[in-house]
Amino acid sequence: MLEVRTDDGRTLAVEEWAEPSGRPVVYLHGTPLSRLARHPDEEMFRRLGIRLITYDRPGFGESSPMRGRRIADAAADVAAIADALGLDRFRVFGVSGGGPHALACAALLPGRVERVAALACPAPIDADGLDWYAGLIEMNADEARAAAQGRDALEAHMKAEIAADLPSILPPIEQPILSRPEIRAMIGPAYAEAMRPGPDGAIDDTMALYGLPWGFDPAKITVPVYLWHGDLDTLVPAAHSRWLASRIPTATLRTDPGAGHAAHFDATPAMLDWLMSDSA
Repeated sequence: MLEVRTDDGRTLAVEEWAEPSGRPVVYLHGTPLSRLARHPDEEMFRRLGIRLITYDRPGFGESSPMRGRRIADAAADVAAIADALGLDRFRVFGVSGGGPHALACAALLPGRVERVAALACPAPIDADGLDWYAGLIEMNADEARAAAQGRDALEAHMKAEIAADLPSILPPIEQPILSRPEIRAMIGPAYAEAMRPGPDGAIDDTMALYGLPWGFDPAKITVPVYLWHGDLDTLVPAAHSRWLASRIPTATLRTDPGAGHAAHFDATPAMLDWLMSDSA
């Protein structure tokens, strides 16, 4: 693990995986996960020549908290990590709650980020013309409504939620993929590390996603963007990626009619092929 210091004195915990001499790709983890989260097939990253870089967002794992942070703040953190690793240009992808953070890098670091992929990515809660709650599982809708009431309300809600056995109450379509041994072996430690300091990182992450303005306009993104979404996703409905694709002028959207949220694991190889190429 590498510790990177930010300009405001915080610490970011960073890990590197796969091919040390490969092309750098920064991964933005889902919520609530940590730097230990990534696709479990490390050989896939090696085969594609990827130097995979992961980090704990503020308040998760070994990274310092940052109360009141916005999605946009991820761009400065990723830039600090890139500086510490000596990276001028790099590629970025994010999954689920990591998707908006990846898009922030696309919008705010256009001179350094070459292209971005976001899988099962939520739209801003203030997205104009989007029925944000339509098709959303009640568990996540309640979380977003609590965030809209402020951090205290969200904290009370999430402390009760975190105590529940969340994987067991996810929709049936998600269970076969999440039950794969290699995925369980990755998610268990990644979640445990995220929550080890307590729930504040997850609360701040959720506030940034649902309770605060993102701090950037997706329509201003100029680098190539690849969006993927499963049409049967109720954790983050596919309408969210459709809305993003309609706003981001450089976006390509692929939807999978038979897939739920966790199918992003199966979509990742094709996404990485695109991310590592230079074609449209």
